[in-house]
Amino acid sequence: MRPLDVKSYVLMDYQTGRILASKKPNQQLPPASTTKLMTAYVTFQELKRGRITLDTTFHVSKKAWQEGGSRMFVEVGSDVSVDDLLKGILVPSGNDAAMALAEGIGGSEDAFVDRMNHEAQRLGLRDTHYTDPNGLPEPGLHSSALDLAKLSRAIIRQFPDDYERFFALKSFTWNNITQNNYNKLLWRDPSVDGLKPGYVGAVGYNLTASAKRDGMRLIGVVMGASKPNASSASQYINLAQVTGSLLDYGFRSYATHKLYDPGQSVMKARVAHGAQDTVDLGLRQALYVTVPRGQYSQLKANVELPSSIEAPIKKGQSIGQLVVKLGSQVVAKAPVVALADDERSSFWDFW
Repeated sequence: MRPLDVKSYVLMDYQTGRILASKKPNQQLPPASTTKLMTAYVTFQELKRGRITLDTTFHVSKKAWQEGGSRMFVEVGSDVSVDDLLKGILVPSGNDAAMALAEGIGGSEDAFVDRMNHEAQRLGLRDTHYTDPNGLPEPGLHSSALDLAKLSRAIIRQFPDDYERFFALKSFTWNNITQNNYNKLLWRDPSVDGLKPGYVGAVGYNLTASAKRDGMRLIGVVMGASKPNASSASQYINLAQVTGSLLDYGFRSYATHKLYDPGQSVMKARVAHGAQDTVDLGLRQALYVTVPRGQYSQLKANVELPSSIEAPIKKGQSIGQLVVKLGSQVVAKAPVVALADDERSSFWDFW
């Protein structure tokens, strides 16, 4: 892949979480409006837990109405539904809409930002710290390409219905004003179905994007793309081209394969003192690997077990580990569990 003229990037396979390409993946940079991915994540959590619905309305405070930068153009004192506010932050990237959501869910901006940082820690976003719900530049606000990829993967995995509902919208009309999505990949590449761009002068243009082709989904994150002396419209087109080339490289160079289904027997293991001589071993979850195209046949799988397995064995009990290698490189690991009970033999079973 040709080097990308950006500050940082990450290409992640969605299914496995494997990083396929990167440049300074942990570099802490201002995330700009990609901050709103976490604002949406917390909102989706509240929807999933039933604490709010898409029809729930939040009051637009003067503080929310006065937020600068990109706007949804909500009116001070109005009541706006969660559904519309989500569209307002994910299509025109409304800072006013983000603040209205934060105050409505958290009770205050500070409380909501605390929640954002708590979720960042829980998701293992080690390079991320939030200072507001919208990404307006403030001291201490930072994230990384790797963290944005992890957050994007969590959104798609945990909230697939909400992801499909909101992230592929190309335009949104509010207050008789129609605004287009700044993610220009939605127009350029039909396989792209989200996520979020952003801009801040100190870094340039950022974009997290997800695309799915032939059952394989990739997440591409670019931070700090900029084209000297170009207009804002040209900058977003350049951002889409750069991120699109990253995704194209991934789909061209790699393939994702399912090795095992959950509950599928991987092997039979001998059990000492069991009612049965052997027990079937398998995986709790499906196991996928992503490898360079043409190298699938070179994969080798090995089950690592203790020197002896002794009854009683309970279904679901962890017994060992499945390790998949491509040459000397480990490309996947997964716990191996018992697929059935095996009680300890009684004394009379030996007679």
